[in-house]
Amino acid sequence: MTFEELRTHCLGCHACDLRDTCKQVVFGVGNPKAEILFIGEAPGKNEDEQGEPFVGRSGKLLDIYLDAIGLSRQKDIYITNICKCRPPENRDPLPAEWDACLPHLRAQFKLIQPKIVVCLGRIAAQRIIRPDYSVTKEHGQWTEKQGVFYTATFHPAALLRGPGNKPAAFEDFAAIRDKAKEICTHTYQN
Repeated sequence: MTFEELRTHCLGCHACDLRDTCKQVVFGVGNPKAEILFIGEAPGKNEDEQGEPFVGRSGKLLDIYLDAIGLSRQKDIYITNICKCRPPENRDPLPAEWDACLPHLRAQFKLIQPKIVVCLGRIAAQRIIRPDYSVTKEHGQWTEKQGVFYTATFHPAALLRGPGNKPAAFEDFAAIRDKAKEICTHTYQN
């Protein structure tokens, strides 16, 4: 399956009830050959309206952090969510909704073949890294699984609500830059 075939398949998905309540499927954005994959939990209101992950105020903050470490969401990374459809009222996705979307994320992962995965927020970290992962205690720490390095940092929306964690988040992004310079062959070579 090609990346465009996966996108088309995902956009037509009705594996759970979320598709009936959202405006559109939010597949992801960025470079499908990126060595760094950012994963959030699910689209919010702005994402549902625009069809792109991490837009609005939280997306602008994420772009500031990316720019600070010399990365572009269009060229250097790929950004997606575990769930591709917005849960009503921005509630956490239900287990059946995670399970319905997980094959799409796995297929994205297989096609992208990232060297680094960055989970944005607790929920993504607990689904991707480990069920008991604590972003407040473990953010910025690295876990290696089958040659891929995983880390988590604060969700940009959480940073907007609790700006006291912004310096720690910046340290996490600096660590992402350092890890990318160490293991990625293309990201900082241009």
